[in-house]
Amino acid sequence: MPGRKKNHHKNSNRARHPRVQQSSGKEQQERHGKDASDSPEGENQEQEQEEEQPFRIAHSDIYGRYLVASRQLEAGETLIREEPLAIGPCVSGDPVCLGCYQPVSLGREQYRCPGCGWPLCGRSCSGIKRRCGHTEAECQLYGDRRAVAGELLTDRAGPAEVRDLYELVMIVRILLLRQHDPEQFELIARMESHTAERRLNEVLWRHYEEKVVQRLRNAWRLDDLDAEQVHEVCGILDVNCFEIGQNGAKARTLYPSAFLLAHDCTPNTAHTDDPASFAILLRTSRRVREREALTLSYAYTLQGTLKRRAFMHEGKLFWCRCRRCADPRELGTDCSALVCATCRAGSVRAEDPLEQSGDWACDRCSHKLGAKDLERQLDRINDDLEAIDVHDIPGLENFLLRYRDVLRPNHYLLLSAKYSLCQIYGRTEGYLLPQMSPEDIARKETYCREFLEIVDVLDPGLTRLRGLIMYELHAPVMVLAQSAIQSGQISRQEFQRRLKEVVKLLQVSRDILCLEPEGSTENAMGLAAADALVKMGC
Repeated sequence: MPGRKKNHHKNSNRARHPRVQQSSGKEQQERHGKDASDSPEGENQEQEQEEEQPFRIAHSDIYGRYLVASRQLEAGETLIREEPLAIGPCVSGDPVCLGCYQPVSLGREQYRCPGCGWPLCGRSCSGIKRRCGHTEAECQLYGDRRAVAGELLTDRAGPAEVRDLYELVMIVRILLLRQHDPEQFELIARMESHTAERRLNEVLWRHYEEKVVQRLRNAWRLDDLDAEQVHEVCGILDVNCFEIGQNGAKARTLYPSAFLLAHDCTPNTAHTDDPASFAILLRTSRRVREREALTLSYAYTLQGTLKRRAFMHEGKLFWCRCRRCADPRELGTDCSALVCATCRAGSVRAEDPLEQSGDWACDRCSHKLGAKDLERQLDRINDDLEAIDVHDIPGLENFLLRYRDVLRPNHYLLLSAKYSLCQIYGRTEGYLLPQMSPEDIARKETYCREFLEIVDVLDPGLTRLRGLIMYELHAPVMVLAQSAIQSGQISRQEFQRRLKEVVKLLQVSRDILCLEPEGSTENAMGLAAADALVKMGC
C-alpha cells in the first residue's frame, strides 16, 4: 500500500475534479461550491468528466484523500499541470533571490531591493513585482521592518540566522494571501496540517513557536496574527510543499491538487517543473493499472530505508510501510547493507526495517548493531562525502576506495559518489572525454551500468534519473567500441552490437529528457541525444 498521503502538487482546478469517493454531499458542496449533481444534466456532466479524467479521488481512513487511476494508464501520460498557489525559498539556509530563487551572496556588493533591503539577483530580475516572486505587498511589509529583516542578512550573519529569516518568507507570503488573494489562501488552508500530531512533537512545536510565531508577533510587530493559524500554515508547508528548481534555482511550492498523490518509495509517477513559470507537470513513469493508487516519493529515491523513513516522519509525520521499506534488502538492491565489521564476510541489514529503533544484524555471524550507533556511523560517512567538492574526481574515487570494506557496493552513500562520477567524468577539466584514459572511460561505463541497474528497480520507466544516466552511458560505450574495433580487439559483429546499444541508450534518454520543460538542463540533454541520433543516421 502507498504511504499516508502528503499534500502535494498538480494542475487542474479543484472544481474540475471528479467527485470524492465516500464523501458526503455537504463536503462536496464545500469543496466545489454549488453541487452540479443537483440536476440530472449536472450528474451526466460529472459522469462524463469522470470518464475523461485519467484519475479519480478515493478516500481511505488511513491515507485520507488520494488519487487512483480511473483506467489503465500508459507510461508518459500527463496527469496534472498547474501553477503554484504559493512559492518561496527552501528551508536550507542558502541565500537566494526572492524573485527568481537563484543563489545570491550576502556581501556588500550584492544587489538589494531598494524598498526592503533583501538580496536580489539584480534590478532586472524577472520575479520582481510578480505573483510568483517578490511582490509589492511583501516588499512593503519587509520595508517597514528593515532593521529586523533584510538588514540582518549580511555576511556577518550566522547560518542559523540566515536560515530562520528565509524560512519566514514562504510563511509570510501565505499569510499575505489572506488579504490580497483570499481564494488562493482558502485553497491552501484546506490542506492537511497534522497540527494535533505536530503539537505532540515538543522540539518541532517549540521551533515554530519561537522562530516563527513569536518572531512575527514580537520582533516584526505583527501582533494581530493568530498563533494557531500561523502554526497551521507551518504544518501545511511541512506536510505538502514540493522542493523544485531548474538551472540553479531552488524553491519550495504549494500546488492546488498534486498534494493528493500518495507516497511510495518506488513511485509510478514522475514530476518536473517549468523553469520560467514554476508550473508543475506530473506524468506516469510506467504503466499503471486501473484503480491503482497514483504515487510519488516524498523522499530522495536513492537513500537508505533508515534515513528515508526518518525524513518522512520528521516532515510528513508518518512512518512509511511500503514494499521497499518493509524489505531488508530493498527489493533486492541492498541499498542499505553494510559489511560486517566482525566476520568481514557477512552483510549487516535491519532485522525489521519497519522498527526504526530496531537492531541490525549480520547474516553470517552473531554480530549486531543498534540503530542509533548505525545512524551515527552513516552520518560520519555522509559528512566525509559532503566535504568532497562535487568536481573532485580523485576525492570521490578515494571515498569509494576508503569505504568499500565498510559499505556494500550498492549502498546509497557509495551510489551517491558514483552518480557524481557518472556526471563529471567527461565534463571536468583534465577529465574531458578526449583527455581521459581508456581506464577512466571504462570506469565511467562501469559506474553508469551499476547505477542504472539500481535505478531500473527503484525508479524505473520514464524517469529523469534513468534518462540522465542512459545519456551518460552512451558516450563511454561508443568511445570504447570505436577504440576496440580500430585495435582489432572486437569483431565487426560485436562493434555493430555495441552501436545498437548506443542507439537504444540515446533513443530512450531522448524520449525521457525531451519530456522535461524547455529551458531546463535535462531538456537540453534530450535535444543533444536527438541530435546525436540524427548524426548517426537514425
